[in-house]
Amino acid sequence: MAKEITVVGTGYVGLIAAVGLADFGNQVTGVDLDADKIKMLNEGKSPIYEAGIGEFLNRNMDSERLTFTTDIKTSVKKADVIFIAVGTPEREDGTPNLDYVDAVVNSIGENMDGFTVIVTKSTVPVGTNRRIKTMLTELKPDGDFEVVSNPEFLREGRAVEDFFHPDRTVIGYETERAKDVMFEVYRTLNVTSVPFVWCSLETAELIKYASNAFLATKITFINQMANLAETVGADIHMIAKSMGMDGRISPYFLHPGPGYGGSCFPKDTKAVVDMGDKLGVDMSLIRSVISANEAQKVRMVVKLEKLCGNLKGKTAAVLGLAFKQQTDDIRESPALTIIKSLEEKGCHIQAHDPKAMDNFEKEFPHVLYCNTAYDACKNADVLIIATEWNEYRGLDLERVSELMNEKVILDTRNLLDVAYVKKSGFKYQGVGRG
Repeated sequence: MAKEITVVGTGYVGLIAAVGLADFGNQVTGVDLDADKIKMLNEGKSPIYEAGIGEFLNRNMDSERLTFTTDIKTSVKKADVIFIAVGTPEREDGTPNLDYVDAVVNSIGENMDGFTVIVTKSTVPVGTNRRIKTMLTELKPDGDFEVVSNPEFLREGRAVEDFFHPDRTVIGYETERAKDVMFEVYRTLNVTSVPFVWCSLETAELIKYASNAFLATKITFINQMANLAETVGADIHMIAKSMGMDGRISPYFLHPGPGYGGSCFPKDTKAVVDMGDKLGVDMSLIRSVISANEAQKVRMVVKLEKLCGNLKGKTAAVLGLAFKQQTDDIRESPALTIIKSLEEKGCHIQAHDPKAMDNFEKEFPHVLYCNTAYDACKNADVLIIATEWNEYRGLDLERVSELMNEKVILDTRNLLDVAYVKKSGFKYQGVGRG
């Protein structure tokens, strides 16, 4: 049976959840305090760039299964199920800021009416869902509710696909009544035989952190192996390919580069370390992953100096500003570290990115943002590929050569064919390519 669902928060996670749950046949209301964002959504425009989101947004709004509002009180009162999908940004000390989560919980406690299942979609430290339960009990002692942990595992750039075709759906619960409700919410996924992991609240919370910390560790491992391969003259791609043939390892996340970024891996690895510190549990491996990842970003500039010498007064064409392809998200992007360091060394920057330039300009207003990759290359002394957008794989290097002052390329994503680069007469460095 379809449910009346309220999703609080229309950011990356909340918006994907809202359109997805509506597409499952539920009646969904998306809530956000940002009136401009709600206005945009009600006009059928997505505030985030994500492949396929516009189609699902408009289809479900046209069917009247999906609406958006700033009225959290009414939305909470009418809901059978409330998803908390607000941000948990990183504090200066690296811990997650739960102020937005707490604000939503307070609104729920003041306004829920009848039996309600509260589902935490936001990434929160272990123990948060039990704290939410305590808060709601204190706010509404006679309240009839259940608290559920349902972490998300969305990959930016493929989030819509991941929502409808997940590897697994993790649900932490305490009672059969809560389980029955969540089964109905996700009935469509049950029909398509998606694996469900039914577990405790704490287990669900930690699955999210464990997954992201492991993937971050795998990326950092292959980056360090790439640095070693580079030094001894080995080919990291052959090494990674051979490793990936081992079923115990798998080929995923064995792609060397300038370090991970985004909204999840940096924040979640720091949160895991913080949890361990507070509980007296050694998390030295994850702590090392964090420091090694930052060192990998810095290493890109060191490699560039070895290629070019003194960077002062030189012009760098930087292709790619988002932390990965198929997104406009620049959070913790390696390009942030690279460009900041280049500017500090007196280097002029000309940049291009298919989607992320508007976001990046807010952080670096003095950079020259160009309409095309070739425009960015005009009169540049060095070309830096910082994000693995497919359009950069097919660069016409003869044309690039004619546009640039010096023929130097730092390919932090190993996008270019080395033979083609050499044939075009460029001085070239990749990552782990000997």
